[in-house]
Amino acid sequence: MIADPFDFQSRLVPARRDLAAASLKGRVDAEAFVEGTDHSVAVPILNLWTRPETRAGLATQLLFGEAFTVFETRPDGFCWGQARTDGYVGYVCVDGLGAPRVMGQAVTAPRTHVYSAPDIKAPVINSLPCLALVSVSGTEGSFAALETGGYVPACHLETPAGDFVDQSLRFQSVPYLWGGRSFEGIDCSGLVQVALLSKGRSAPRDSDMQQAWLGRELCDDEPLRRGDLIFWKGHVGIMVDGRTLLHANAFHMAVAREELATAVARIAASGGGQVTARRRMD
Repeated sequence: MIADPFDFQSRLVPARRDLAAASLKGRVDAEAFVEGTDHSVAVPILNLWTRPETRAGLATQLLFGEAFTVFETRPDGFCWGQARTDGYVGYVCVDGLGAPRVMGQAVTAPRTHVYSAPDIKAPVINSLPCLALVSVSGTEGSFAALETGGYVPACHLETPAGDFVDQSLRFQSVPYLWGGRSFEGIDCSGLVQVALLSKGRSAPRDSDMQQAWLGRELCDDEPLRRGDLIFWKGHVGIMVDGRTLLHANAFHMAVAREELATAVARIAASGGGQVTARRRMD
């Protein structure tokens, strides 16, 4: 099934009653249309909310170097716009954004320190999460020099081995965090997205979008295998093999690996319903 982004309008379409992206003129009703301005995330992890207040609850997170288009800057320190990585729309703190940059490489380690000099004893000036985007200006010994300043171990930028399931398994025991996208905390759909991005495959942010757009629906008689995605309403997990599920969940409050049958029974018993889809990432 191919879904239209307007099915997820509040999350993927930069349009409100009072303001919308100029590219949407003629497609949506709004009082005003504006051209966006491009920015890059300038802090390690930048929270995105659905409303301009931190009490609104975390919707997702942006990572250092990711692009964000701003359509409105508010006097309260928030700006409203859209992330380029997955199209998510929401509010971020303007202080977390910087000038637009072309970032060519991604951090592949769970986290990497940015040193002031190419020396493991040099002061650390920053710390970047997995999938932070950087641009390298050169190398000095075992360090990569960043165009934004500082040095990171070059091995922390190497292409990760294995498939996207291997990347998801690195997150085992990472704390559960609604809206999280890093080793500091992650949610179920964030785990799927980050694992796929680690292998260069784009993915939408939320589980309902992933169910609509990722892979193909399995027939009832097709046995499960490694890499298949299992969906419930509001939840998703990754099959490690034909019987074992890996998922970030609020029961364990962590990324946990367990028998699929155990998870299915527990989720049903707790009121979470039955499996809604099984999809294969061909």
